[in-house]
Amino acid sequence: MADIRLASACVRTADVNPNRQELDNLVTPGDIITSDTGFMRGHGTYMEDDRLHASVAGVVDRVNKLICVRPLKTRYHGEVGDVVVGRIIEVGQRRWKVDTHSKLDSILMLSSVNLPGGELRRRSEEDEKMMRHYLKEGDLISAEVQSLFMDGSLSLHTRSLKYGKLGQGTLVTVSPSLVKRRKTHFHNLPCGATIILGNNGYIWIAPISGEENEDSAGGGYEQNLEPVSRIDREVICRMRNCVLALSQNKMMLFDTSILYTYENSLKFSVSFSFF
Repeated sequence: MADIRLASACVRTADVNPNRQELDNLVTPGDIITSDTGFMRGHGTYMEDDRLHASVAGVVDRVNKLICVRPLKTRYHGEVGDVVVGRIIEVGQRRWKVDTHSKLDSILMLSSVNLPGGELRRRSEEDEKMMRHYLKEGDLISAEVQSLFMDGSLSLHTRSLKYGKLGQGTLVTVSPSLVKRRKTHFHNLPCGATIILGNNGYIWIAPISGEENEDSAGGGYEQNLEPVSRIDREVICRMRNCVLALSQNKMMLFDTSILYTYENSLKFSVSFSFF
């Protein structure tokens, strides 16, 4: 007689091995992470019957005796040193509010930006009056996470000339968990486009131009508004579709994966619709 068992009766476990430095156990809500009572409960877990269970779907992380589950799909949780792409949503008193795809709006202080011409001096009242001239509502910027406030909001800075206001291009929004952490997130790809892979899930794609030399004099506030050729627009559109295809299939996004996808897409033609 065949032995038939219900799948719901099977208890999945993701036992934590204390000797492992990195844990890549994938769990779903209700899975037993460990029955060892020597571990502390962290985010994404709960205790039941002296066993630690996962409350969200994600990857198990362990720091010493603390166990938490990092969700696969969530809002962006910033870390110091992260490269982000954001949009200015408010100009306040000596600060800008920036949408960075996180739970709370991020803050860019006037003291955390380069002055035009690269001047190194204290910010004055005249600089505060010129804030909207530097960055206004709706502007897209690239920045770096400088620190975290007590409430979890991010403090940004754009002191390096590679950061600042973004010009012409397209913005693609993906899940932050799909952006692979690398040493650099600014890439000039051989196909003729530059891409900024923001750790917050905002990806900026633009044509390669000589903006670096021009922005050094403007402190990162000058925008290149020259007309974009049809060839560059086709490259940008194709790369955008490649990023969306990788995102929909839950593939990690970094320069190599995007470039391979772009090269494989060249066998398909692009159709233009004019209105």
